[in-house]
Formats: sequence, C-alpha cells, structure tokens
Amino acid sequence: MASTPPPAATANKAELLAIADAVAREKLIDKAIVIEAMEDAIQRAARARYGQENDIRAKLDGNTGDLRLWRVLEVVEEVEDQFKQIDVKGAQKLQDGAVVGDFIVDPLPPIEFGRIAAQAAKQVIFQKVRDAERERQFEEFKDRGGEVITGVVKRVEFGHVVVDLGRAEGVIRRDQQIPREMVRVGDRIRSLIMRVSRETRGPQIFLSRAHPDFMRKLFAQEVPEIYDGIIEIKAAARDPGSRAKIGVISYDSSIDPVGACVGMKGSRVQAVVQELQGEKIDIIPWSEDLATFVVNALQPATVSRVVIDEEEGRIEVVVPDDQLSLAIGRRGQNVRLASQLTDSQIDILTEADASEKRQKEFTERTEMFQNELDVDETLAQLLVAEGFTSLEEVAYVPQEELSTIEGLDEEIAEELQNRAKEALERAEDAAREKRRELGVEDDVAALPHMTEVMAVTLGEAGLKTLDDVADLATDELIQKKSSGPRRRNDSRRSDDNKGGVLGEYNLTEEQGNEMIMAARAHWFEDEDEAPAPAEAASEEDAAADGDQ
Repeated sequence: MASTPPPAATANKAELLAIADAVAREKLIDKAIVIEAMEDAIQRAARARYGQENDIRAKLDGNTGDLRLWRVLEVVEEVEDQFKQIDVKGAQKLQDGAVVGDFIVDPLPPIEFGRIAAQAAKQVIFQKVRDAERERQFEEFKDRGGEVITGVVKRVEFGHVVVDLGRAEGVIRRDQQIPREMVRVGDRIRSLIMRVSRETRGPQIFLSRAHPDFMRKLFAQEVPEIYDGIIEIKAAARDPGSRAKIGVISYDSSIDPVGACVGMKGSRVQAVVQELQGEKIDIIPWSEDLATFVVNALQPATVSRVVIDEEEGRIEVVVPDDQLSLAIGRRGQNVRLASQLTDSQIDILTEADASEKRQKEFTERTEMFQNELDVDETLAQLLVAEGFTSLEEVAYVPQEELSTIEGLDEEIAEELQNRAKEALERAEDAAREKRRELGVEDDVAALPHMTEVMAVTLGEAGLKTLDDVADLATDELIQKKSSGPRRRNDSRRSDDNKGGVLGEYNLTEEQGNEMIMAARAHWFEDEDEAPAPAEAASEEDAAADGDQ
C-alpha cells in the first residue's frame, strides 16, 4: 500500500480554488473536472522538472486547496528501472516495514512554474476544460433531434449560417435554409434540430429551416389542438420559401381540422407563413382513401378521374383540358408537392390524353392477342374488352371465367388457354436462347423466382454468374424506380430513380432476399467442403504412409 505524502506548499491555495470555481461556472462543467485538469497540468510540469521517466502524481484538495506532489516507486529485489523501482533497503528508509511488491511514495518539494512550464500547464487545463465542455454540449443536445430551438445568428460563413444556441453553436447549411431569406448577424432565428453528431472538433449540431418537420413543429406551437393530439398532421410537403401542403385529420368529430389550423381570420396559419418568409400553405383534409386524398392534394385543380396502380405505386390522374396547367402548377410545383404528400408517383393526363392512351393500349393488346393466340380481331378485342391484359392472365385464369364470356364456350376457352401457354413457352425458349448467347450461367436462371426474361435482363446488365448476383444488395437487385412526379411522355431520367436491375418486374423484398441468399449459398458450401489445415495435413500424411 502506498502511504499519503505530506502537503506541498502552494503559492496561493485560495487562488487555485477560485480559478477552479470561476472556470467551472463559466463553462458550465463540474468543478471536479477543472480540479482534475489542474492536477494533470501540475503532474506534467513536475515530470518536466524531475524527468519524464518518473511516475509522478499530484493531488489538489478541492476544499482546502492543499496540493500534494509525490513520486510512486515499486519495491523490488533487483532494480531494473531506477526511476520507477527501488530496492527493499532504500524503501525501508522511506517507509518502515516496506516489502517486495509494495508501492511507496517519495514526497517531492513544490515546484516553481517558469514561463514555459506555466504556459504548458495552461494549455493542458484549457484542453481538458474544452473537452469537458464539448462532452457536456453533446450530452445536452444529443437527444433533442426534432426539436425547434431559438438562437442568435453569430456569423455567416460560405453561405452557411452559424447560430449561437446559448450553450453551444449550431449550423444551418445552405441547402437547409429558406431560399432568398435575408439573414443578418444578431438576428434571432428559429430552426429545427435535425441531428447532433460527435466530431473531433466538438459536437456538430445541424439545424434546418427547410425541412417539412420544421413546419409541423411550428403548427404544433400555433395550434393547441395539434399540440394536444386532437388534430394530427398526417403528411407534409414543402417547396421551401414558395409553397407547402399539409394533410390534417381530426380525432374529434366536432372539430374541423382545416379550420382549426387556419384560425380566426387566418391568424394561426399566418403566424407560420410569416416565420417561413411568406411560404403559401395549402391545408387539406387527410383521407385513408388514397384516391380521395389525391384529389384533395391536387387542389385547387379539379380532378375528373383517379386510377391507382398499386403494384407500380403510381397514380394516373385525369383532369379537364382547362385544368391541366393548374394541376401541374408553375414548374410542376403543384403535382410535385401532391406526389410528396401522397408518397406516390402521379401522372397528370387531360381527358384527350387519357382517351388517346386507352385507345393505344386497346390497339396494342388486341394486336398482341391476334399475333400470339392466332385469333381474329373480333375475338382479340373481346378479350381486351373483358379486361385481359397479358398472355399469363389468359393462360392461368380459371377456365370458367373464360367460358362465361359471351360468345365463348368451354371448348374455345380451353383452346385459348392452350395457345396462350404455348405462346408463353415460345417466349421462354427465345429468352433462354438469348440468355445463353449473353453468357448467363444456368445456375443463375435456376435461382428462386427467376425467369428467363429476368436472366436476360441480368445478362444485359453484365451480371452473368452466381457471384455477380451474390455481390448485390437486395435493393440493387429489385428496387423499383423512385416514385417522383412526372408528366406523361416525360422521358427525363436521372441516376436517383433508375432503381434495381430487376426493378421493372415488381419483385417483393422477400423474393429479392431469397434470390440473393440462394446465389450466395455456394460460398458456404465451399467453406464446409474445404478441410481444415490440420485435417488436410493428416490426410496427406496418411496417403504418404500408404504409399510406403
């Protein structure tokens, strides 16, 4: 056991404690952390005086200001490190009864801080205090994501706004600001805490005034019914600084959600609009029925008809010719916000466009049935008119459904199904031939849920082996194209919405996972089949013994 060294004389006990108290209060950190930083600084200064090889300790009493300085030595039989070890004879001079294995203290006289030592000690204390302050800031803000906070603009750097939050600083990056908003140093500004990250230079608090959740929180502050949970904002979409849409629902039938958000003479919504620099806000009633919600979301345009394609996640909206520009909005703003609000891709068509599209689809499907089923135009048109869109539907629909169509009997229905199956087989054979020409392995075509047509698509993308498929993530394989808003015949595409290699085949995530895991199965088989090094060596030895 190490004995306690006597106190070393200090220049001014009260001054040390006063400094520790002042720093702790100013930086809002625990006084014990400042005391610890001082002890560390004194230890470093003492090592610089007596030698870095020594194990020197310092202890500053936070109540009395007493400072103790000592060197720790281990008692050993034979000294190998004269700076940290001492023999039994020398140890007993310092402490009676010292034996091998004990640690004893060798009290050191107080040190006088020279200019360089004082500067070094000051740097150590500053660094320790700064680290403690950063940790305190991170702990204070790490769980406050999604909260609206008020601060003062401290400076603007390269378009990014640095905000003084009182006990920390936050930054509003250029892409999270409201466009064309004039911000000056000293302005009070409200913003949303998006996230807090721990960085080497201190916690980084990222703020936003452009995020839809900022608008949600502002409404919660202005509308008591939202704060109390009586009204809920189910969806929100923003074009920052220009226009926004929110879908609201009331859980109290006696309260109109739209009227409550607007307020008396628009007072509530105007308070939010002013904070968002004049951003126009459309407040619409939310509905569980997607078609109804889409109609509401496209206000003020009038909608004639809504067709929902659940598999593709797309919505086709038909509007009168004179409502087209209103439905699309300036630079596509209205339909873009409606698409974000409903989380679906919305295609806007006029009545004339819709009629032309239906006629084109009818003609194309009629020709397909004529060519593939070898039937006349009348019968092909009959199938299309009854809602059949593909050979698969004709081939595998219950025969009774075909035979109940006016003009078809069981014999004709059976023949149609046989021809449809033959046509599908021909298409499969053609795809298989093309797949082999592309060099796609048979093992790839044999994967679960894989068809020859899909295998051709993989081959055209340069994926020809099991390893090629196994290296993909599930979303890289089956993710659908992103559902951004667009006009019909809009051929523009970007990397953001190209989707997975097989995204056009509407595979589920579960099916994609099965395909990926099946492609990776041979990796684990190879591991199981490979003998361990020791086993392999023993087999070689046994073979050698047999040869002898």
